[in-house]
Amino acid sequence: MKKLLAYLFIALIFGSCEDVVDVDLSETESKLVVDGLLRVDKEQEFINVRIGLKASSIFFEENQPVQAENVMISYGQLNSEGAFDGLSTSSLVEETPGSGIYIPDPNLPTDQRIPSSAAELGTIFILEINYQDRYYFAQTEYVPTVPLDNLEQGDEVFFDEDQTEIIVTFTDDGETDNFYVFDFMFGEFQTVEDEFFQGQQFQFSFFYDDKTEPGDQVTVSILGATQGFYNYMDLVLGQTGNGGGPFQTPVATVRGNVFDITGAENVTVIDDVENPNDFALGYFAVVQEYKRSLIIE
Repeated sequence: MKKLLAYLFIALIFGSCEDVVDVDLSETESKLVVDGLLRVDKEQEFINVRIGLKASSIFFEENQPVQAENVMISYGQLNSEGAFDGLSTSSLVEETPGSGIYIPDPNLPTDQRIPSSAAELGTIFILEINYQDRYYFAQTEYVPTVPLDNLEQGDEVFFDEDQTEIIVTFTDDGETDNFYVFDFMFGEFQTVEDEFFQGQQFQFSFFYDDKTEPGDQVTVSILGATQGFYNYMDLVLGQTGNGGGPFQTPVATVRGNVFDITGAENVTVIDDVENPNDFALGYFAVVQEYKRSLIIE
């Protein structure tokens, strides 16, 4: 795999990755789709690393798994001069042939799994992908989150009587501007920011439409988010109507933080990296996750 670019270049790209824009795709254009949401459970020894790679389809057909030449994750912290003192690496391999799912390579002589302890404030994760002679690069900072205080079923309805209300309660830490993504299963997500409740307990309702029956168990997750990931999810959910998950591909889609930087060798090509035509679909994020479950009555 191509070596990491100059550390200064990496740091500058990190700043540009917060931009999220709408991009119109032609009906015949196929792009790499990266499902790179890594959820960190601090009670587990290792991060559950699973990177999904697909090719976007045309005419709303299902995206197909693809095979990359190389996939690697690097991680570390910047020093006071804005450079990495050192980077740990994890080489990934396709879990099963044709799956398009990449996991830490279990066949290498050294353990490629990423310890959960490596995910802490200030840790930067870098994803590199070689696919069809193109070089893709994404960078993100680990984001912690707060646990859920309570999860309960309500009896209100929003539009029709077949809906099921779930009431979510959590407490913002109040130390900084926080962004949250909630996963309600079934490809249902919700974005929340703490602008109006910093440091306070907050409660909101989510309504399932015909997706649950009495006796079903539902699990709700709260995920930390960078502002860039929050903006990405907010735009994608607006396009998809909160159905099918955040890594599906509508005709007018959202550019995330995975860039095609083939041929880039130094910081002088930063403008090329920001070219809206040079990108993959999807997002790379490493975030803490807390869960709660309940049985639908």
